[in-house]
Amino acid sequence: MSKFKSHNSNNTKQTINKHALIFGLISVFLSGIGFTIISPVIPFLVQPYINNPGNQAIIVTLLTSVYAICMFFSAPGLGALSDKYGRRPVLLVCLLGSSIGYLIFGIGGALWVLFAGRIIDGITGGTISTIFAYFADIIPENERTKYFGWVSAVVGVGTIIGPTLGGLLAKFGYSVPLYFGAIITLLNVVYGFFFMPESLDKNIRLKEITFVRLNPFTQLANLLSIKSLKRLLISAFLLWIPNGSLQAVFSQFTIDTFSWKPAIIGLMFSIMGFQDIISQSLIMPKLLVKLSDKYIAILGMISEVIGYSLIAASALFYFYPLFIAGMFIFGFGDSIFGPSFNGMLSKSVDSSEQGRIQGGSQSIQALARMIGPIIGGQIYVSLGHATPAFMGIVLITVAIPVLYKNIHINI
Repeated sequence: MSKFKSHNSNNTKQTINKHALIFGLISVFLSGIGFTIISPVIPFLVQPYINNPGNQAIIVTLLTSVYAICMFFSAPGLGALSDKYGRRPVLLVCLLGSSIGYLIFGIGGALWVLFAGRIIDGITGGTISTIFAYFADIIPENERTKYFGWVSAVVGVGTIIGPTLGGLLAKFGYSVPLYFGAIITLLNVVYGFFFMPESLDKNIRLKEITFVRLNPFTQLANLLSIKSLKRLLISAFLLWIPNGSLQAVFSQFTIDTFSWKPAIIGLMFSIMGFQDIISQSLIMPKLLVKLSDKYIAILGMISEVIGYSLIAASALFYFYPLFIAGMFIFGFGDSIFGPSFNGMLSKSVDSSEQGRIQGGSQSIQALARMIGPIIGGQIYVSLGHATPAFMGIVLITVAIPVLYKNIHINI
């Protein structure tokens, strides 16, 4: 297995293992496809088990929330395990769990089976945080934001292909996209088993795992106690709540507001991935020259506020061009916020702590994506289709000054 040096200092001469880099990019690409290929069909899979159509949006959002709840509790443990035993075994187990979760969800047969599939996927839902820790191991600190941008772009390609492919496969049955997602994720497990090099040197691994490292609430408290990270994480939490809501109600929103079918919904989901590619290949390199990570993150947050405003207007006027424009602008903001946030996060600790910090961040994100869909589903049903977007406008408007006040801290 390949060995990598610690990245707790700016080592510009450090070489990057190309095979590890390629495997990481392939993993995030297939994860992007696997995760988004099911998005257009979830409401249609839920529909047969719902007696009251008005409750469908709530069930759809609860399926998203239960996934996030499981991830919230499992992410710190997966991060600690990756710090002790290496990224490779943890990542392979996470990918295998996702494959099993997709398969069970596709088999269905009862509402509890759908929830079981999401629970299994959520418990092993540390794929992305482990991949970010993996990249932090192999990439010099001063280049991480750039490479995290590449990761976002590759995920973007996956999220372009995934929803569109899911919408097209749904013509052969609403479960077919789930089976396809299970197969490609399992293929990634096989590829990783034979070709994935370990990135974390045994000499700098965690010596022992304590209960404190496994407790998500303790990990949250520890993360928030780091002065340089507190405002960063709070602002991201406020952003992730409405993002989780939007992701959960997206399909139901387009069905109820514009009467869209799976193929069109899948194509619309692809806008997010397309936006990632454009942003990371053309815009992000120029922003990195002129702006710091923090200012890029704030620019992304402002763009998301504008996007939410247009999405809300599309619901009020039942005018889908506004929705499409809003998703493009929201997608741009989301695509530049992610790499800048992960760049700041990874620079806050050394290599032996990357699993902990990324796992803790994943827990915070999971907590937000647990709260967001629950709130979003309730206000969507009770207050109207535009209210989840209004929630995004309010919360991110609050988050911007929270992060802005942290600008003077050099992470």
